This record gives sequence, C-alpha cells and structure tokens, in this order.
Amino acid sequence: MSVIDRNGLARLGEVLEESVRAGQVAGGNLCVLHRGEEVYYAEAGYADIANQKKITRDSIFRLYSMTKPVTSAAVMLLMERGVIDLLDPVSKYIPTFRDIKVASSEGDVAAARQVTIKDCLSMTSGLAYNCDPDPASRAAALVYDELDRRLYSDDPMTTMEMASKLGQGRLAFQPGECWRYGTSADILGAVVESASGVRFGDFLRREFFEPLNMNDTGFSLDAAGRDRLTKVYEKTAGGLAEYHGNHLGICNHMDADIRFESGGAGLVSTIADYRHFAQMLMNRGTYQGRTYLAPATVAYMTGCRLYPHQQAMMAGWESLAGYSYSNLMRVMTDPSLAVINGSQGEYGWDGWLGPYFANMPGEETTFLMMVQLRDAGTFTLTRKLRNVLAASLSVQP
Repeated sequence: MSVIDRNGLARLGEVLEESVRAGQVAGGNLCVLHRGEEVYYAEAGYADIANQKKITRDSIFRLYSMTKPVTSAAVMLLMERGVIDLLDPVSKYIPTFRDIKVASSEGDVAAARQVTIKDCLSMTSGLAYNCDPDPASRAAALVYDELDRRLYSDDPMTTMEMASKLGQGRLAFQPGECWRYGTSADILGAVVESASGVRFGDFLRREFFEPLNMNDTGFSLDAAGRDRLTKVYEKTAGGLAEYHGNHLGICNHMDADIRFESGGAGLVSTIADYRHFAQMLMNRGTYQGRTYLAPATVAYMTGCRLYPHQQAMMAGWESLAGYSYSNLMRVMTDPSLAVINGSQGEYGWDGWLGPYFANMPGEETTFLMMVQLRDAGTFTLTRKLRNVLAASLSVQP
C-alpha cells in the first residue's frame, strides 16, 4: 500500500514557478494522480508570452514522442484481437519493406531477415531518424524533406506514403541486431492503418479517444483548438524566443491539411486528456467501467525488456540510465543506475518539446507534465520534479 504526503507536493508547483521566473520555460502544467485521484495540480507561466496568455488546464500541447505510447496501445489492441502477430513482417502491411537494404561499411546489403512488428515496438528495427550523418539517417532525411515541402501543398504526404518511402530507404543495422531510436513508431501507425482498414487517426479516435473522453486529442485542430494551442519556444542568447519550425513532418501551427498522422510524434493533447489514457494503463486496461485492453495485454505492454546485446546500445542515453525499452516506452529495471529517484517497474515516455508521463505501479501514482521547449525531452526540470515527487511518496508493507 502506498501513501503520499500531500503537503510535500506543494514544492512541485514552486519548482515549476521557479523555472518560469528563471526563463527556462515559458510555462507549463503538471498533475499527480494517486490511486486514480488527482492529488495535486499546478500551472505556471504563459502559453503565449507575446500576448500574455497564461497556461490553463485546457491548454493544448504538441506531444511529439509522447504519441508513441498511444501508438503502442493501438498495436496491443490489434494483437489481443488476433488481427496481427508481433512476428508479422512489416512488409505484410507495407510492401516496400520486403526488399529493404541495410547500410554497411561495404555499401548496401540485403537484410538478413524481414523487419517485424516486434522490432518496431522495441526500436530494434534499424530504422533511423533524420538527424545523423550516417547513410540510414540521410535516407530518412530525404523523406522528411519531401514531407516538409509538401506540407502546405495540394498534395500532402499521407501516413502510408511516408511509411512506404521509408521502406525504400536503408536500415542502420540488421533487424534485431542493435537498439536505435528512430522512425519505427511511424511505421507502426501505418501498420495499424493497413491492418484495421481505417485511417490511423480514425482508429485511435474510435477505440481510445472518444470513449476515454479525450476530446482535445488528435492529429489536427480546428480554429477553436488552435486558439488554445501553446506556442513553442527555444532558448537563445537573448532568452526564450518563439520557434516556428516544422520538426519531423509535424505542422507546428497545426494549420495545414494534416494527412501524415505520425505514430511517433503527431498528436496534440491536454494534460486533462492524457491523464485518462495514463490512468487506463495504470488500471490495467480498464477506466470508468470500460475495458480498453486486457490486463494481460497491459502487463505485456508495460513489462517487456530489451535483450542484453540490444540494451548495451542505450548506454549513451544518460537520461535513460536504469531503464530498458520496449513497446515504445521506457521501463525502469535498475533504479540504482538511474539519474532520478525512480522505482522498479515504472514506465512512460516523454516528447521532444518536454511533455512527460510516468506511471509508477508500485506507488499507485501517475505523474504528468506539459511544456513546449525545443529539444527539451527529459530535461533538468523533469528530473527536479520527479525527485520532489519521490520525496512525497512511500510504500508501506
């Protein structure tokens, strides 16, 4: 049984306020859930500095990679229904993957085996993002460049077209050989689309967003939603400045005709919405009387690990020390190695702009934070807040 010091939680809001006053973030909000009850909420700073528009509970944030756990849940749902097999080759759903090549020191070579759905869930597929100088990353960059060029055109790239083009590129290594964070979740969005027969966003809306009352979550926004969309900021020599770039094919201002529904980065949401999803997982697949995933499915989704040879490749990611990775989430396996005061079995993920979630089953606690700071990920503020939270939690025999 876990207990929580509610008075100690007040320090969370103070730390967030201090970060805003120091110009480290423009603004943000956070909440703590304990045994399904919200025990703390705080908000600070601005959604729009220039117009002095403050952060509120219904402020909308770009999730970026905090989209990935939602994509994982969609794959898990198709798995438990017997629609897909995790050892299905991706080429069954995206044919261009049938003959994908692997970049090597001798040039492109044939893949030793097909990339599977399981490879994509664990980021052991060999698929790379577009931010490095190696051949696999350069091939991905060509796709992202085209995606960006067509974003505001009459012919924007679709989810399946983007995945198909990545299948014509290169892998950084043989499937299953290593671990590398990359475009695997975008491929899985296309797999869900192909296997379900409906657009990826429609599948998520039908199976998760509408029944979970996640009414502000999706891949696009109407005019009213865009009015609640927070600005993105970046650190400059002169302080925080608005950032207007379209990163990873995601439309920053959400004012284009969105056809690429990115399973790795495309969702926008509110802290109020995402808590419903996080709590559904914490409740082992059930929320407010409805079952979304079977308990055994959630246990699999949140309890898998990398093989030792794959785990070794995570060593350079300092903020993930003590964690393994699977099903598009981090999973704490050794708290003694971690750079936060975490707990065995906790899981979750973050996003490029700083949104963060963690479920801690041992403490029956969920922590959520939303900010919009370029290149933030899990950053200093996140770790400070997690450590303050840990000091307020205890587990009794």
